[in-house]
Amino acid sequence: MRSIWAGAISFGLVVIPVKLYAATEQRDITFRQVHRKDGARIQFRRVCTLDGEEVPYSDIAKGYELPTGDMVVLTDEDLAELPLVTAHRIEVLHFAPSAQVEPILAAKSYYTEPEPAGARAYVLFRDALEKSGKVAVAKVALRQREALAALRVREGVITLETLLWPDEVRKPDFAFLDEDIEVRSQELKMAASLIETMTEDFDPDQYHDTYREALEAVVQAKVEGNDVVRPAGVEALESPKQPADLTEILRASVAALKDQRAQPAITAKPAKAGADPEAPKAPKARARAKPAASAKTAEPAAKDTDDDVKAPKTRSRAKAGARKASA
Repeated sequence: MRSIWAGAISFGLVVIPVKLYAATEQRDITFRQVHRKDGARIQFRRVCTLDGEEVPYSDIAKGYELPTGDMVVLTDEDLAELPLVTAHRIEVLHFAPSAQVEPILAAKSYYTEPEPAGARAYVLFRDALEKSGKVAVAKVALRQREALAALRVREGVITLETLLWPDEVRKPDFAFLDEDIEVRSQELKMAASLIETMTEDFDPDQYHDTYREALEAVVQAKVEGNDVVRPAGVEALESPKQPADLTEILRASVAALKDQRAQPAITAKPAKAGADPEAPKAPKARARAKPAASAKTAEPAAKDTDDDVKAPKTRSRAKAGARKASA
């Protein structure tokens, strides 16, 4: 894994240097937006609505729009002056019972790894936190945004869960909450009995994403049936056999591209004996020589080079014949 942040956990006078790693990842299939007719990718450009010109990323700033339509433009200097006291520190504010940190507040989870110098303090804090049955409520700044966080222990690692601020959680404002809906005791007992019957330990490994698996099967079937579109301008990568697995397809494509780049370039053939000494040389023949993609393409490339060398000679003879005719 690759760390995304480096700092320290601090509570009281204890400082533990750590690194942060993203604890979760999305496994969805990634699609491109393409033109339905030819399969070419769709481009998105940052265009100014005033003059219609494309704006480079370096010229884009953050703007806050007022109700009047006016815009407050913030510069890098404005943002740099904002106070981020927790920029490189996970500051523990206090400890609280685990049940009080509601799941709805959870935003994203990270693993913490101690630096070698702080390994002993890390283990001490981890064991004490796990034994207490509590969570550490903290503040941390990630990507120029301060967030509330909770520190827990999972599989021997202190995890950091960024939390939403209270005003970021919507209030459930539904009409039925104000209605007096009666539930009979017999119905409640039957519901409780059904829940008890269906109760079992939660094992996440027994669940899988059936939609993603079905989508992968659709893509794989199209690849195996050669139901693919090659947009204009995209060169084909030759492969002796299409592997059935999508991962193998990507691996074979990379290997074929490396082999294509590793082959030596074709050089122009020298002019044949008896060629007109006054004919100009053809320096462009070498420049136009392309890398050999295969043995089949090498032969036509050399033939084109011979034609380029012969062309000046033919034009020289034609001019000489024209001068004789005029004389």
